[in-house]
Amino acid sequence: MPADSVIVNHSDMPVLGSPHVATIGLLADATETGGALSVVRVTLADGVAGAQPHRHSLGTELFYLLSGRAQVLVGDRLVQAGEGDLLVVPPAVPHAFAALPGHPADLLIVIAPGTDRFEYFRMLERVALGTLPGGSLLREQERFDTWFLSSPAWEQR
Repeated sequence: MPADSVIVNHSDMPVLGSPHVATIGLLADATETGGALSVVRVTLADGVAGAQPHRHSLGTELFYLLSGRAQVLVGDRLVQAGEGDLLVVPPAVPHAFAALPGHPADLLIVIAPGTDRFEYFRMLERVALGTLPGGSLLREQERFDTWFLSSPAWEQR
């Protein structure tokens, strides 16, 4: 466990991405929390996908919608969530999320136990910018406990 509490001031939060499309605020990684959890804030513009279908072997992922509206894949179901809604996805359950068309979405995402994922998000940004090949993340699935998969329900949305 960390020796001290973890306190992140909003003005000190590193933010990746573009505010016109999607941003990822890096709040606390597993290293800072002694492995207890990892926390990010994801802000999506109208209709923008935040994550494609994937699962985690070890971590439970909590989604809390701070504002806006989102569509979340949970297993093979599509769930709509609004401000104040909470979804908890246990390990091994496929999931994905996106802002609903016509709506932005601002989500707090907590993964417990934590896995150091800040580097995953930095890699994701480099893939989006074209400075890292897209297949790079496939080679890192075990490192970040993020296993990509296909989902007919998500593809048909």
